[in-house]
Amino acid sequence: MGALPVFRWRLAPDGYATRRQLRAQGLRPGGQDVAAQLERPRRRRGPLVAYLYRIDLAVPVRPMTPARRAALAKANRARRICPVCRRDAGYVIPTSLGTCVPCAYPSPYEGPEGSTR
Repeated sequence: MGALPVFRWRLAPDGYATRRQLRAQGLRPGGQDVAAQLERPRRRRGPLVAYLYRIDLAVPVRPMTPARRAALAKANRARRICPVCRRDAGYVIPTSLGTCVPCAYPSPYEGPEGSTR
């Protein structure tokens, strides 16, 4: 088991890229192992680490098919439905609340139909 080459922040040689940089080029790691890592030192904590992949071994991103697009839209729509009131919240329900904001923090001034008194 060999150790990964470690480069200082912003000093990686050409031919390496992070996942995000690969994605910006329309590529993905494609199953390859991490080839190197970048480290950015910090004063009071451990260094920030970014993993690098070889660009020459990266493969193109799979194209978005109509079926994948529909499945993604369905999943995102499900994340907008409040499990308590069953309404579309208009935004993705925060996992910290688990419900839409009106259900999580009901107003004491609202009547039974949601109108103010």
